[in-house]
Amino acid sequence: MRYIGAVYRPPSEAESLIIQATLGCSHNRCSFCGSYLNKPFLIRKIQDIKEDLAESAHMGPVRKIFLADGDALCIPQKRLVEVLELVNHYHPEVERIGIYGSAKDVLRKSVDDLRQLNRLKLGIVYLGVETGDESLLKKICKGADYGQLVEAAKKVKEANIALSVTILLGIGGIDGSIDHAKGTARILTDMDPDFVGALSVILVPGTPLHDEFSRGLFSLPDPFGLIEELRIMIAESSFSNCVFRSNHASNYLPVKATLPGDKKRILTAIEAVLSSKDPGKLRPEFLRAL
Repeated sequence: MRYIGAVYRPPSEAESLIIQATLGCSHNRCSFCGSYLNKPFLIRKIQDIKEDLAESAHMGPVRKIFLADGDALCIPQKRLVEVLELVNHYHPEVERIGIYGSAKDVLRKSVDDLRQLNRLKLGIVYLGVETGDESLLKKICKGADYGQLVEAAKKVKEANIALSVTILLGIGGIDGSIDHAKGTARILTDMDPDFVGALSVILVPGTPLHDEFSRGLFSLPDPFGLIEELRIMIAESSFSNCVFRSNHASNYLPVKATLPGDKKRILTAIEAVLSSKDPGKLRPEFLRAL
């Protein structure tokens, strides 16, 4: 298998076969993200993807496959259908294919396009939301506004594809912390995703956000400030049936819940941590990572 540069995948794709359908990220302007700073965006040639899949076919049965890199859903429909057909040809046993996508990637496709991808076993789209604060979405150069994010979410769900969204604790800084938390609770309610993954900001050298921090223009909330954001997001959001996780390595407090069923239990646990202000109950700093 050929992998070009660093390869990132969602935590839930830990046991998946990863196939690079694109290199880098077609947007690559989010102020906090350093994942693809030095990797020019490229849609890989079909022949290269085919060769990787042919090689992977000798590895034995594969249950899940993840198409990297940053937003492979940006691939034009005809080409993406060809990629998925190749995946199914070389791995007919695969149960689910996953992919990163931006709101604009989703909105460029029709519901029928997405349903076609779903028939080819595209079973989950991972969408970076980060925040529901409209002004903050502009500030971090997310590339989509509140309405576009919600519209994209509804389109994915209408196509019977599972939707997993990422939110980012701390992205509003100290001054914007509460507005960020409350806005994120609102957008999660409006999107009603199947899965939510909460990560915490880690300042990456070379990013615009790190530059703001270095110039004293951005300050991260302390660990308990980040956990208070998490509390607000859970308390003020409403879901039909959502698996909510904050067990990413960047977080100080791992949370595993299915909402709304576990809401009271999880809020009680979070409030106990906030009341105690005991650092011993948090993940040690040296264990935090992207």
